[in-house]
Amino acid sequence: MKIFSWIIKDTTIDFLKWRKLGYVISLLLIAASIASITLRGFNYGIDFSGGVAMDVRAKSGMADVEKVRAQLAELKLDELNIQSVGKEGNQLLIRAQANNADEESQRIAVNQIQEILGSDYTFESIESVGPQVGDELKRSGILASIFACIAISMYVWFRFEWRFALGALLGLFHDIFITVGLLSIFHLDFSLTTIAAILTLAGYSVNDTVVTFDRIRENLQKFKKMPQYDLLNKSINDIFSRTILTSLTTLLASLALLIFGGAALYSFAFVITAGVVIGTYSSIFVSVPILDWFDLRKAAQEEENVNPFGNVQ
Repeated sequence: MKIFSWIIKDTTIDFLKWRKLGYVISLLLIAASIASITLRGFNYGIDFSGGVAMDVRAKSGMADVEKVRAQLAELKLDELNIQSVGKEGNQLLIRAQANNADEESQRIAVNQIQEILGSDYTFESIESVGPQVGDELKRSGILASIFACIAISMYVWFRFEWRFALGALLGLFHDIFITVGLLSIFHLDFSLTTIAAILTLAGYSVNDTVVTFDRIRENLQKFKKMPQYDLLNKSINDIFSRTILTSLTTLLASLALLIFGGAALYSFAFVITAGVVIGTYSSIFVSVPILDWFDLRKAAQEEENVNPFGNVQ
């Protein structure tokens, strides 16, 4: 860690110089997310859509997707999706839904699939969710995400002067929306595990922005004559090594899950990995540039006149 800190300490990068490019990139990603969500929607996992998910592994040799699909076609299931997962090529993820979609029909479908594939495959895991439970989980998951974002928004609003809060909240919704859009673009599973990852991302995004904003407020008091543009750049450079090291540490863990975690953790790991990259980028090229829209020194002076004790830390 000390080696990396030495390499990237005392940077003098003009980050705000690239803010217009950052705005263009963000707008393109948001537009792509809106288009994909509108036209394709989400690939809801078993948690939300109901049905059966099976993780199977070939007893010997490689898994043959087309052969398995042909074998299971005779069951005439309402939905059947088979995909190869893992790096070794011997593992399949089978998602199926019986015609009636009730629990008894799902149980029968599981037994039939096991009878057909049992001689060639071992069943690593079997997950079954009824349609009514799936709808309830979807509703509860969406509400939990909304309430969590509202709670974070309220904290940030009271924690900072409103101009800082605006930058932090726009950065937060920017990160979440683009990450959710990527799930739609790449047609990855949207499940309860994914929502857990999104909530984790929300906390990470706000924390990274809050650290940057705290340094900006400190520098506003310390460098009273420094031009605002230079002060914002200096503040980003001051905590740049901390930002990079934190992001890299998180990325190493999430990439390990993405590569070795298997099908069950793939969407979770993807959200964390993409979210860390997007969150780090947005805290520098989205949230901080928004502050340059305002006269922060004048705003700080007005706040001191109203509250001579300043913000409670």
